[in-house]
Amino acid sequence: KLAMQPTKLFQAIRLWTVAEYHKMAEVGILQPDEPVELIAGQIIRKMSPQNSPHAAAITRSDRVLRNLLPQNITIRIQLPLQLNNYSEPEPDLAVVKRDFLDYDDRHPTAAEVYLIIEIADSTLKTDREVKALSYASSGISDYWILDLNNRQLRVFRQPREDGYQSEVILTENNSISPLAFPNLKLTVAEMLRPINR
Repeated sequence: KLAMQPTKLFQAIRLWTVAEYHKMAEVGILQPDEPVELIAGQIIRKMSPQNSPHAAAITRSDRVLRNLLPQNITIRIQLPLQLNNYSEPEPDLAVVKRDFLDYDDRHPTAAEVYLIIEIADSTLKTDREVKALSYASSGISDYWILDLNNRQLRVFRQPREDGYQSEVILTENNSISPLAFPNLKLTVAEMLRPINR
């Protein structure tokens, strides 16, 4: 399925495919350590360097998920997903189906994703607008943004081509279950820095 086709307004924009994006890296147009990702046919520069609150939130969220989720899943940290021919983002955390080869021969596709989590300190606008639209149009049913500054979790569900139909904002005292694992429950505070430290 081709997501996020250019509208009449943007027909002059040249969208890059995943294959072209990989070729640019192969021939050296994009450097191996260059902080970029392909979102909706556009090469987006990622915020860098990563600060310690962002990194710590990834570590905490990863630990919480690993303690809760079954063993037959994989948690990928800042690794690529091939959502469609025009998007290969590298979300902070992605809970995906287990693959016998650990995705040695390809990246996980949208159909193999249970949950995506982005950690936002300085990237909330991009995560809410650009990435949310890309994830929704690719059919990602459960997308969370952990908002470090406001100590909230934004939960996006009911994806459509034009975006998510549901956005719920949870405070740190609220609990949530991933859609794919409704019997599991975690509190937002578990992913945030403890207040008394």
